[in-house]
Amino acid sequence: MKRKHFTVVAAGVLLALSVVGQFAEAAGVLTIGRREDSTTFDPIKSAQNADNWVFSNVFDVLVRVDKNGTRLEPGLAQSWDISPDGKIYTFNLRDAKFSDGAPVTAQDAVFSLLRIRDNPGSLWRDSYSIIEKADAPDVHTLVITLKNPSAPFLSQLALPNVSILPEKVVKSMGEEAFAEKPVGSGAFSVKQWTRGEKVVLVKNPYFWQAYRVKLDGVEWLTLPDDNTRMLKVQAGELDAALSVPFSRIASLQKDPNLSVHLDRSTREDHLLINHGHGELAKKEVRQALDFAIDKTAIVDTVTFGFGHIANSYIPEGALFHYADNLQRPYDPIKAKQMLQAAGAADLKLNYVVNAGDEVDEQIAILLQQQLAKAGVTLNLQKVDPSQSWDMLVAGQYDISVMYWTNDILDPDQKTTFVLGHDANMNYMTRYHNDQVKALVAAARLEMNTAKRQQMYIDLQKMAKADVNWIDLYYSPYRNVSRKNIKDFYQNPLGRFSLEDTEKL
Repeated sequence: MKRKHFTVVAAGVLLALSVVGQFAEAAGVLTIGRREDSTTFDPIKSAQNADNWVFSNVFDVLVRVDKNGTRLEPGLAQSWDISPDGKIYTFNLRDAKFSDGAPVTAQDAVFSLLRIRDNPGSLWRDSYSIIEKADAPDVHTLVITLKNPSAPFLSQLALPNVSILPEKVVKSMGEEAFAEKPVGSGAFSVKQWTRGEKVVLVKNPYFWQAYRVKLDGVEWLTLPDDNTRMLKVQAGELDAALSVPFSRIASLQKDPNLSVHLDRSTREDHLLINHGHGELAKKEVRQALDFAIDKTAIVDTVTFGFGHIANSYIPEGALFHYADNLQRPYDPIKAKQMLQAAGAADLKLNYVVNAGDEVDEQIAILLQQQLAKAGVTLNLQKVDPSQSWDMLVAGQYDISVMYWTNDILDPDQKTTFVLGHDANMNYMTRYHNDQVKALVAAARLEMNTAKRQQMYIDLQKMAKADVNWIDLYYSPYRNVSRKNIKDFYQNPLGRFSLEDTEKL
């Protein structure tokens, strides 16, 4: 393996940072309406977009994904070396500070990396178990030694959940207190979090790129009802709103005061199946459910043509997506026969639905009608979006439509979370296949690109054969903002670069 070295030199940036007060003039507070509330500000204890998309502006990582979501770039680490054997990563940290003014040190990075690997509450332990040790020979030098070479490791360092936290603050406050009022090194800091209502962020004057930040702050407002969010942004009560219902895209595009953003995404909507519940443990039953669902009708009726049928847990455009993966045709008669043969005739399932989510509620009605043709009865249980995640974790569901967007460029993150038998119980499905588990682990260590690609193709085939879940559709991000909001953009991995957003 060739020795790799990455360095960024930006003399203009360093000069700007060295001059106190030479920041761009701030321009008010950006208000964003979103469906879900935050659940925590402890990065290692969440795997939800509602959290990660805010984490990216409160915390910072060693290595970032660029604004276009296509390549890695320096973050808190301004350069790094990788040893010839691919096991030792040496990072040179830039002069950066946390929002309390304390310097970001290599020891803080050591603490954060070992914490995500070892903390019992970490949802990402398995993804970072490849780390043998982490050391800080001086305040700016971080040395990470891996147990084995790992193809996705550098990409994994861009995950918002492995953001660098201040060791002294976490330990002095305690984890629970820190999770409510964190200290980070991102563009903004948390001023207030009122659960169920809003997260208030203010500009962080100590951010190493503070010269870029044009806003005084950002308010993330929790508004679960889609119609309420759209009306408020139309009335000018919000600057922006996320998750525009497909049915409202065309009408909002005609509003001269609004800009509708259909940004390229890695989003996949899918039907989670709880393999730990009764007949759902049988592969034949899950396959029958797949045959019983008309994905074309869902795409046409629900997404108004803005989505298209998904055939794999790895989305189109992402690394190693297998375009020729199996797609079971809609065949309710065959599905009914398969259920009868499996001893699951007259199957009754509890379906957890996010209340107020127009798209989820539409899909629920369609699935209820479609599965009835195969003899399956669905009990629709509408719950507040803030409750549904806890229900999945507790296994209090049979099926539920959820979605995923990639946080890093490499497929290992989603594969580990969905198929790797990690702490998340395969995205709460309780799916189990030892052969799949072993292949997920092997693919992480395979350094030959062609061999690794074949491993992910095999994993996509195996997941589809087992029906770990049911792939539904891919779609773009759907957001809307007022015309006076400039550079409001979400990259394919979901990150909002709010340090560049401007309110005119």
